[in-house]
Amino acid sequence: MTMRKIFPDYLLITLKGIAMGAADVVPGVSGGTIAFISGIYQELIDSINKINIGTLKTLKNNGFKAAWGSVNGNFLLALLSGIAISVLTFSKIITHLLETQPILVWSFFFGLVIASIVFIWKEITHWHLKGIIALLIGTILSYYITIAEPTSSPDSYPYLFLSGFLAIIAMILPGVSGAFILLLMGSYQTVIGTINQLREGLTQMNTDLLLQAFTKLAVFAGGAILGLKLFSRVLTWMFAHHKNTTLAMLIGFMIGSLNKIWPWKEVLETRVNSHGETVPFIERSILPIEFVGEPKIFGAIIMALIGFFLIFGLEKLAFKLGKTNS
Repeated sequence: MTMRKIFPDYLLITLKGIAMGAADVVPGVSGGTIAFISGIYQELIDSINKINIGTLKTLKNNGFKAAWGSVNGNFLLALLSGIAISVLTFSKIITHLLETQPILVWSFFFGLVIASIVFIWKEITHWHLKGIIALLIGTILSYYITIAEPTSSPDSYPYLFLSGFLAIIAMILPGVSGAFILLLMGSYQTVIGTINQLREGLTQMNTDLLLQAFTKLAVFAGGAILGLKLFSRVLTWMFAHHKNTTLAMLIGFMIGSLNKIWPWKEVLETRVNSHGETVPFIERSILPIEFVGEPKIFGAIIMALIGFFLIFGLEKLAFKLGKTNS
């Protein structure tokens, strides 16, 4: 493979990071899914797994450049930059769209996930009993997560650390939404509120806001880094020794998650968010004809098809780029 260039190779990785970040702020959509379908999932897991004590030894003995190269630093920097840009800029846009056009947005995500299931299914070379069992376990577990009742949590640093630890594991698993795990734990509003607080602190140059936001995000990030490091080893081993079984379980996670992102919902309970607004708390999936209000069936079908074919467009693009760089 030839050396990557800043343009267009690393720019494309940054764009994939932006897509991952956008997915990660939405409860029900997985950034890991975006990484998988855009062809960078394995490289991401491998790069994270390379960061260890040996990296510090390489830094000490051979310098920064050698250590940076050993952990695929350019790739991680480009990807994480995209994720950070997305989280800071798109969190409000996506939140607004989910409030104003929920059926169309969820339909788009539904199409994305359906296509991702097809995409990953094609990656399995053969099916066996272990794979079928893994598929069923993944489906049941993921579905149970979607119907679990979110909890209200104490806004404490240990709980925020635990939230980061569990959410990042979910975020790198295709089909499991880290944002939804945060919602279940009652930490979603805290994290999104802290990100908005950081943005306000930066725009207003308010040191008090910045310090509060940085402290909370540092604790959350600490848990996320620990979870990411520990779980990346597990994933690396699973892909190396039980790839088909692992892919089958990931497909199961995606199938189970479809209940959460089904566009038509009936609100069973509401809650008051950090802005004092009444928002849905517990919902159940219903048929479009049972939906109270305009079901927007035609628009939903169009958005689902756009989401579906976008995945295969990305697959073709990744294939062409792979041929170009090989």
